[in-house]
Amino acid sequence: MLTLTSPVEIWAHRLPAGLKLAALALGTMGLFALQAPLPLAATAAATAALYASGGTRFATTGLRLMRPLWPFVLIVGLWHLWSADLAGGAAILLRLLSAVALANFVTMTTRLSDMIAVFQTLARPLAPLGLPPRRLALAMALVIRFIPVMLDRLDQISQSWTARSSRRPGWRVLVPATLAALDDADRAAEALRARGGAG
Repeated sequence: MLTLTSPVEIWAHRLPAGLKLAALALGTMGLFALQAPLPLAATAAATAALYASGGTRFATTGLRLMRPLWPFVLIVGLWHLWSADLAGGAAILLRLLSAVALANFVTMTTRLSDMIAVFQTLARPLAPLGLPPRRLALAMALVIRFIPVMLDRLDQISQSWTARSSRRPGWRVLVPATLAALDDADRAAEALRARGGAG
């Protein structure tokens, strides 16, 4: 669960974590400032070029991390197709794909310890309020790491259901997905305790 950093080291691994997270924040705000599909398509192409700069193996891993997003892409696309709002649907989908891909890129090229250090620095002003910066930083980093892992786990459970039943999984996968989340959280807690806790 803590090893989403890509084993294929590329140029982005050498950039400071703070710089990458700041660029991600600004890039995401820029995506929401864009409304027309054409500039959003250019942004999506630039994001794809970022992945391509890391080579085939890196780009393939990044594409695999996007897999849990495809059901949402399908639903949004079909809805806008049905409502005849093709331009609006294209803008939403391009914005969604670019934002998630950029976040995954930062996650793949940044070590968890570096993220924690950045978040800890940002959380220092909250220390006088009784909020430990180290624990807040660790919680934020774990949330960033946990979301794609849980989406992937949900996809695996859905595929297992589909292989064993002709019915659609739907709400039936919620219980095993919840149990899997609790199990992963328990393992993460044990790993943190073994390493001395959150500090």
